[in-house]
Amino acid sequence: MDTLTQAALGAAVGGTVLGRRLGRKAVLIGAALGTLPDLDVFLDYGDAVANITEHRGFSHSLFVLTGLGTLLALLARHFAPARDISFGRWWAYFVLCLVTHPLLDVLTTYGTQIWWPLDVRPSAWPVVFIIDPLYTLPLLVGIGFAMATGNGLRGPAWGLGLSCAYLAFAMAAKGVVEYRLAPLLAERGLQEAPRLVQPTPFNTLLWRVTIIDGDRHHETLVGLLDGGRAPVVETFSRGAELEPIALALEKGRRLDWFAGPYLRYEALEMNGRETLVATDLRLGFPGFFAFSYALAVRDEEAWQPLEVTERVAPDSRAGLETLGQLGARILTPEATLCTSDFVADRWIEYVPEAC
Repeated sequence: MDTLTQAALGAAVGGTVLGRRLGRKAVLIGAALGTLPDLDVFLDYGDAVANITEHRGFSHSLFVLTGLGTLLALLARHFAPARDISFGRWWAYFVLCLVTHPLLDVLTTYGTQIWWPLDVRPSAWPVVFIIDPLYTLPLLVGIGFAMATGNGLRGPAWGLGLSCAYLAFAMAAKGVVEYRLAPLLAERGLQEAPRLVQPTPFNTLLWRVTIIDGDRHHETLVGLLDGGRAPVVETFSRGAELEPIALALEKGRRLDWFAGPYLRYEALEMNGRETLVATDLRLGFPGFFAFSYALAVRDEEAWQPLEVTERVAPDSRAGLETLGQLGARILTPEATLCTSDFVADRWIEYVPEAC
């Protein structure tokens, strides 16, 4: 999630745990702790693929953060002026303010290495967009109440409760979307196909579904207000013929570890050389995939890996107008919104008549 939301979450958790005893201090320190894991964004690994795949890494590990919280609790128990606070309360305060950060990140699409240093893929079960005002606003209101009144417990506790209720609603909404998808997947024989169900920007009423089908991927939008309206499914090429070339490269394998099957490959002319580019299909929206990486260049007949991979500017046909169309699609499901309207023609394989 964004930095403001993470700070607000840490502040609300801090106020809920120790606000009665520490007042505003519990809220302010909690906000600082809530942003601490994201300081890794300032680390530059000197390589575009390394930067994206290492973010939300060691600094988001439940093992690391629990250890850090325990250390801080020991220090506070021995040196803080508030001698009446037990080690257990200090431990709950520091650990919860820290670990709720990656646990919230897990509920977004990007993926979070909560089990670092274990060699497992990043965890992600997206139910909220990386910026969601309806999640953040109750936290901010609760914190504002605490700072204005000096009551560090009541406002943060109410804000935290409402934001958690919103997450519960988002989880239920995702369940409804997956239930509506089941007949479509069965009809096409895609029950076992990798699929990603995630909310569209800034809401949990309209969901984007990406289904990987070999060398193709399907896209559809499913809204909670759609009723019995069947999803409109569009099909795009994934450039899978280039996938073995990418997987033969160290950086290509690292990107595959990070994004799983949700990668698109293409050979582009860049700086006078044919360049292999991989795009993460998860992050963004069709027509605006924000994360693309140059992995190799063709040297006569062979592909040579780039010593330092580079991030490539997205081939975007989406913008503020697209957000407006998404908003209209939420409230008027009969107004079909087709993702192919924003995608370069070279990627389109099939568009239904409804588009």
